[in-house]
Amino acid sequence: MFYGAIEAGGTKMNCAVADERSIIDECSLPTTTPEETMAAIFAFFDKYTLATMGVGSFGPIGIDPQQETYGKILATPKKGWQQFDFLGTLKKRYPATRFAWTTDVNAAAFGELKQGAAQGMRSCVYLTIGTGIGAGIVINEEIFQGAGHPEVGHTFVKRHPQDDYVGTCPYHKDCLEGLAAGPSLEARTGIKGQHLPKDHEIWDLQAFYIGQALVNITLTVAPDRIVLGGGVMNQPHLLTKIHDQFTEQMAGYMETPTVTEYIVAWGLPNKSGIIGSLLLGKEAQ
Repeated sequence: MFYGAIEAGGTKMNCAVADERSIIDECSLPTTTPEETMAAIFAFFDKYTLATMGVGSFGPIGIDPQQETYGKILATPKKGWQQFDFLGTLKKRYPATRFAWTTDVNAAAFGELKQGAAQGMRSCVYLTIGTGIGAGIVINEEIFQGAGHPEVGHTFVKRHPQDDYVGTCPYHKDCLEGLAAGPSLEARTGIKGQHLPKDHEIWDLQAFYIGQALVNITLTVAPDRIVLGGGVMNQPHLLTKIHDQFTEQMAGYMETPTVTEYIVAWGLPNKSGIIGSLLLGKEAQ
């Protein structure tokens, strides 16, 4: 029996097929137009008869099965993908396959809870910091969603008193994503994040905003663990700065586990989403 998974990002689509024991085939495809991208996805999966498929997609997406928007990608800035019926297109191609459908960060959170840095916990929040910022939430080992899904990257944070940057978000300008995602680092400094020296002052500003976001998450969700991932978190020194900012801004108000055990780096680097999608797909049987 084979199981499929797609971690659908705005830049690339990671696809995988697993048997009962492990991943047996995988590929990464560029996200271009829906027509080109879906053709490449079909070429990969058509070789297999899939019992299930888990899909974790960039969003926002429609996640309420009772609504007409279910399975669609909604108000994304990714050109050509607005209102695209992603899930419906997959179901039409593979009518005998059972599907699980959620956001890419929800899938990553599920992967981290089951096999990664939050293994053994009943709840976690996974925050990815890269080209954008997003969060997946798992509570009592189930993905949290209601009328929609969380969009933590577009919540608002208090500005650093020395920061007058306008922000990069095309919708909100200076939301968390606009002030702290990867593009804001380059916009402020003229240097891509991976090339910034670890003693650059921008990392203190970055930690200020991420630390503040984690205080907000703790005060609203109170998860057992917070897991940080994404390209920006490939800077090991940043995690220590985030720990310091979280502790300072929480100011002793709410008791949490030791900060180094409560806020941790991802345990499945660059694999959280695809593994989580596979696991969600298997649960869809």
